[in-house]
Amino acid sequence: MDKTEIHALISLLDDPDEKVYHQIREKLLSLGIEVIPELESAWENSFDTVLQQRIEGIIQRIQSESLVRAFKRWALPDEQDLLTGALLVARSQYPDLNEGLIRKHLDQIKQDIWLELNNNLTALEKVRVINHILFDVHNFSGNTANFHAPQNSYINNVLETKKGNQVSLSVIYAVIAQDLRIPIYGVNLPEHFVLAYVDQNVKQIPGMTDVDSVLFYINPFSRGSVVSKKEIEAFIRQQRLEAQPEFFAPCSNLTIIRRLLNNLMASYEKLGYPNKVDELRVLRDALDS
Repeated sequence: MDKTEIHALISLLDDPDEKVYHQIREKLLSLGIEVIPELESAWENSFDTVLQQRIEGIIQRIQSESLVRAFKRWALPDEQDLLTGALLVARSQYPDLNEGLIRKHLDQIKQDIWLELNNNLTALEKVRVINHILFDVHNFSGNTANFHAPQNSYINNVLETKKGNQVSLSVIYAVIAQDLRIPIYGVNLPEHFVLAYVDQNVKQIPGMTDVDSVLFYINPFSRGSVVSKKEIEAFIRQQRLEAQPEFFAPCSNLTIIRRLLNNLMASYEKLGYPNKVDELRVLRDALDS
């Protein structure tokens, strides 16, 4: 459909006949995200509040449905890139997110780390380099003062404010490390979230689990402090939980993004935004569909 036809449809959105309005609305919805620029232009050039409200509703519906489809595509086994998943979560709040700017920011941090690395460093030494660049040079830290703020879960906000929660800081840490071919992966620890440094030189044998290849754990929320398995076990006992293998083993990127969405839902629930919780639940359900 060309722009002239789209403009003709938009001009009918203020029709007082509800039946006509719904027909036009459904037609515009069927056109998808390509029609959004024309809708935004019409909104900017109108002083009719009814027309503006109807345009806003259509734009929000198109963006929401597009995002659900994107989450479903991302959840396919071969599509679960961690950074892409975090960007999709951010788009749920910031539909006009500049993803290129975020990738450029992460690339700069990665470049700073790469300059300090060499092939002779041990696993612990590599982690010390990452920690120095992330927490001393770029000043990232856990947001202890406003721990439950939704902003802590959106990667664009975390990169801008340098403050995040356990999951968002772990996502940034893991994305950069993996891009540098350093085997660091998320661990879905209850009431917390940490990373595991995996020994990729360990030859897998029958009966071996993912836990057996973990050299040590990293806590990005505590400036990348190195944690042992015994400390993880002590934390689990402190939480009065029964230890499960998945509390110690690297988890999937799907699990990480689901955890990020759960954190956001809990944040908005505390703030009293039930509609936002419902929107995020739809996205979380899309991961399982």
